[in-house]
Amino acid sequence: MKFMKLGSRPDTFYNSDSVRSVSSEVSSDIMIQVKGTRYMLHKFPLLSKCLRLQRLCYETPESSQHQIIQLPDFPGGIEAFEICAKFCYGITITLSAYNIVSARCAAEYLQMNEDVEKGNLIYKLEIFLNSCVLQGWKDSVVSLQSTKGYPLWAEDLGITSRCIEAIASKVLSQPSKSNLSHSYSRRGRDDTMSCNGAESHRSKHVAKGGWWAEDIAELGIDLYWRTMIAIKSRGKVPSNLIGDALRIYASRWLPNISKRLYAEKQGETDQESDSVNELTSKHRLLLESIISLLPVDRSAVSCGFLLKLLKAANILKASSSSKMELARRVGIQLEEATVGDLLIPNMSRAQETQYDVDIVITILEQFMLQGQSPPTSPPRAKGGFQRQRSRSAENIDFEFQESRRSSSASHSSKLKVAKLVDGYLQVVAREVHLPLSKFLQIAEALPGFARLDHDDLYRAIDIYLKGHPELNKTERKLLCRVLDCKKLSMDACTHAAQNELLPLRVVVQVLFFEQARAAMHGGQVTNLPKNIKALLASHNDSSRPLGSLATSKTLRADDQWSMSGLRTPNSNISTLKMKLAEDEDLDDNYANGTEKSPKFNAICALPNRPKRIFSKLWSINRHGSEKH
Repeated sequence: MKFMKLGSRPDTFYNSDSVRSVSSEVSSDIMIQVKGTRYMLHKFPLLSKCLRLQRLCYETPESSQHQIIQLPDFPGGIEAFEICAKFCYGITITLSAYNIVSARCAAEYLQMNEDVEKGNLIYKLEIFLNSCVLQGWKDSVVSLQSTKGYPLWAEDLGITSRCIEAIASKVLSQPSKSNLSHSYSRRGRDDTMSCNGAESHRSKHVAKGGWWAEDIAELGIDLYWRTMIAIKSRGKVPSNLIGDALRIYASRWLPNISKRLYAEKQGETDQESDSVNELTSKHRLLLESIISLLPVDRSAVSCGFLLKLLKAANILKASSSSKMELARRVGIQLEEATVGDLLIPNMSRAQETQYDVDIVITILEQFMLQGQSPPTSPPRAKGGFQRQRSRSAENIDFEFQESRRSSSASHSSKLKVAKLVDGYLQVVAREVHLPLSKFLQIAEALPGFARLDHDDLYRAIDIYLKGHPELNKTERKLLCRVLDCKKLSMDACTHAAQNELLPLRVVVQVLFFEQARAAMHGGQVTNLPKNIKALLASHNDSSRPLGSLATSKTLRADDQWSMSGLRTPNSNISTLKMKLAEDEDLDDNYANGTEKSPKFNAICALPNRPKRIFSKLWSINRHGSEKH
């Protein structure tokens, strides 16, 4: 920390009856009131250096012994006024980065410039600020942070912009490492340097990585936003360092924001609602500022961090444009996400689901849009986040669109996302109020080749059927249309064949492929028709695991597939016959027996002589059981 001392006389200010005075043989002749504090001082030393006091004394009539001057809007308060008053008396004052801004604003208010006296306070403060304070990293950060107490004065005097430029230039000179880190300097209280050049012990630690991120994270959001824009506008700092800095800032100012605000909203009273709304607005502005600073590069921030921001955006009810921007970015790197990341709490009272499935649908749409020309980003909502934007910030949407247009979802990423989607469906399928249309929309968001097997998808469908027993036959058929029975493992087929919740058509298809594969593995392939052999060969995926699915650790006990008590293929055939009989009995439209039921017609719609095929499969099964 650099400092400067002015004056040589000892401090003679003292308190007497709630009045600040100066010890002197000459009686005071002027009383100045600052922020409720009265000062009994002398005109000669003050007026010789303060042009504003000269004018006020000329305009104010004298009364009794003391002329009274009131300064109600004095910047910096009594501390800054005493620095100026002591300078006028020649009393020693110590200036540093902590009080330089307030002293500069106070000196400007009192008009202590060169027109009154050469070498006045403003002149000395400007020299110290430019040559010493702004040359050091810690001093620049501290000075910038202190401007928040006098935003208008500091802005008019150019102090804020000069501090931001000094910080940005130091970051740009060594973005990855430096020995000027504020956090390292704070370790020693004695790490100071006199402006006269006498240097005391300095820290020899060298910070690595984004050494500057934690230091500027102490700034308020307005100053932080302007500083980051100044750093980003040069284009010299790697995007991953920018992303790390934003992550540090978010963790500093948005810790567990979702849980805290959600709990407050659940138990708030009318008296507390105003404070909660004020806190929500403050954090919403902070969140949207962070979103506007996100780098375009894909590797700049992790997908998990983006989804955490999206969760906070839902809690804080951020603008739709901010949510859409996050959804676009998540869509580009969705394969990095986990199921837990996608479990975004739903804060909308119009929807009764625990998790927001609409935003996940939007993310999946953005994932599939990679490689295509994206639409123009919607404008920000009126009354929302507004601030002055630099050239690079204004072009961020165009740069992001170019980045997404140049990338496309690879085949491997779609395979990973398909696994992710099936795991997500298994969680949200338990939602009682989850509409069937949204379940299907998520399940059908990816192309068919993205799923090498349908075991996880079948598990999600089974969970949804258990959680929604009110579904009719048509809805059950609609739900199972996304399921490809040819991509089910043996364990999944065995479970599905005995699943009373599945539509009959699905059970028939499962039994068909299960018996056909059993015949093929039993060496009875020669007894099958050629078209069935070709069908099985085209869908026989040897790379697909056929192990038991009951060992999954992600499901609850009642959702796992128990293999105990499973019936033999003969009993599966009996089950099929009973299901057919039950379906015939329950179909009132065909109760007269003169016309076949739709279920029977669906079975007959199976290609290539289904009756003869099933008769051959059942005969093969009987022969195999007789041999044993």
